Amino acid sequence: MNTHPITRRTALQSLGALAAGPLLGAKRESLPVAAIVTEYRRNSHADVIIGKILEGWRQDGGAGPALRVASIFTDQVPAADMSRTLAKKHGVPIVKTIEEAITLGTGKVQVAGVLSIGEHGKYPYTPDTKQHMYPRRRFFDGITAAFKKAGKVVPVFNDKHLAYAWKDAKHMYDTARTMKIPFMAGSSLPVTWRLPARALPIGSEVKAAVGIGYAGLESYGFHSLETLQCVLERRRGGETGVKRVTLASGDAIWKARRDGFWTLKLLRAALKAAGTELPEAELHTRLTEKGKFFLLEYRDGLKATVAMVNGIAAQFGTAVQLRGQAQPFVNWFPLEHGAPFGHFEHLTRAIEHMIHTGRPAYPVERTLLTTGILDRAMHSAMLNGKSFETPELEIKYKPANWPFANLGGKFPLR
Repeated sequence: MNTHPITRRTALQSLGALAAGPLLGAKRESLPVAAIVTEYRRNSHADVIIGKILEGWRQDGGAGPALRVASIFTDQVPAADMSRTLAKKHGVPIVKTIEEAITLGTGKVQVAGVLSIGEHGKYPYTPDTKQHMYPRRRFFDGITAAFKKAGKVVPVFNDKHLAYAWKDAKHMYDTARTMKIPFMAGSSLPVTWRLPARALPIGSEVKAAVGIGYAGLESYGFHSLETLQCVLERRRGGETGVKRVTLASGDAIWKARRDGFWTLKLLRAALKAAGTELPEAELHTRLTEKGKFFLLEYRDGLKATVAMVNGIAAQFGTAVQLRGQAQPFVNWFPLEHGAPFGHFEHLTRAIEHMIHTGRPAYPVERTLLTTGILDRAMHSAMLNGKSFETPELEIKYKPANWPFANLGGKFPLR
């Protein structure tokens, strides 16, 4: 049952981050961006990101980012499409190609940044692993082709994981590096609110970690992995990558516990931080029936777990055991589960920062790593929990200090 003393409503009110937040220095010019999206309907990712540029942080006509939408390309136009109405309202052209979105038909780059939002829409799944084949690489290749033709690059943001297939994700990352494109990716989870409102101190000695998540193994499994990763990347030595990935379910979950891979103490601490406590017997039954556990072996020797706790909680959270501390370091990552989905405001703030400065707010390597973990885990699930060695995930990076929504009630000065 839910025993957290702070309800979701009072938590969000207490954080006070659903408003536009404090002023961030002098008013700046609104820079033009191209929106490349799969579909644009109510509450789609296009709506809750692009909508904040068109209609303000709360999508009510108020203040918003120092960006303006110069063009919209939609790959699909569902019956509930909003793009045509909004484009007419705001005087934004709907274009037929990705190149036209970037050049506006001039042959030259006419935007300061590109937002690629390949989420939602009617796309097939891979026949074996059931990964959703969103056209993120196709969008990226179209964007880079336009850059090459025009002889200029600008920052690119890719929503959520880079691609459903590792080879596509690596191609995108390598291409961005070769072309020197400022490149950022990921979801709103690393920048949403946290309770307690604290970040793991950089350089912490982490002994073990458990994250929790829920819903679809790929769609929300990515969110769950990213939530854990944005905490663990701050450990001593920074990130060096992952050497083995396994997806466990049923009895294999408990075998992993007996083998010392994860502890019930940390799992219960993560659940409690997010407001859920259950008797051990009930927890065991529900996890055996519906649980999926990502078992991650990092290259520096750390073992970490992400537990998809469907049937127990619909929350994201982490619990980290630090050397020399009896109590786990915990974070709950609450979301606003209704319009205007304020956590996307803070993602849009990070995008705005990159487009104005040419510097990503946080490293794309985090998304490359979580994309690779997810792809291997989906293959592990298909093969009944086979472990995959992952030499390709020797990915090293240092964390950035970009804040989450309620860290000190402030945003970084630009």
